[in-house]
Amino acid sequence: MSRLPISAIEPTFARIGTWWDGLSNRERWMVGGLGLFLAALIVIYGIVKPLQAARADAMQQIRTYETLNARIRAAGTLSATPPPAIQAGATTDILTASAQRFGIDAAVAQTPEGARVEIVQAKYDDILAWIADLATGSSLNLTRLDMKRGAAPGQVSVTAEFAQ
Repeated sequence: MSRLPISAIEPTFARIGTWWDGLSNRERWMVGGLGLFLAALIVIYGIVKPLQAARADAMQQIRTYETLNARIRAAGTLSATPPPAIQAGATTDILTASAQRFGIDAAVAQTPEGARVEIVQAKYDDILAWIADLATGSSLNLTRLDMKRGAAPGQVSVTAEFAQ
């Protein structure tokens, strides 16, 4: 019967065993105590402390969420400003007037479904505010929106279609 080759770790264990046998009883207790002390440090600072920190962070996030949720619910019942009046008139007039309020140069064209708006260059934030204004202050529905990055940072070109 052939013997399996000795692995690389067996000689290391043999050397450790020889070293251990060479220690006195007092030295063995000291090395064992040091090993337990190091193991305790690894467990405390490698496992327990990170878990406690993660738990404390999660609890803080939950408290923050609950506080914000309570504030939002309390503030939701207050209404300092009346809802915006719904704009009436022709679709093209509503779109042009709303775009002018936000400083947007818009080319509005009537289509069979509603209206098509072409904006060559405008600020991204102004476009979002314009769309929000139309959503809350008119009966127009945005049916299609193509937005492309403009030449300057923060600038976009937009093609939008609206239906009544």
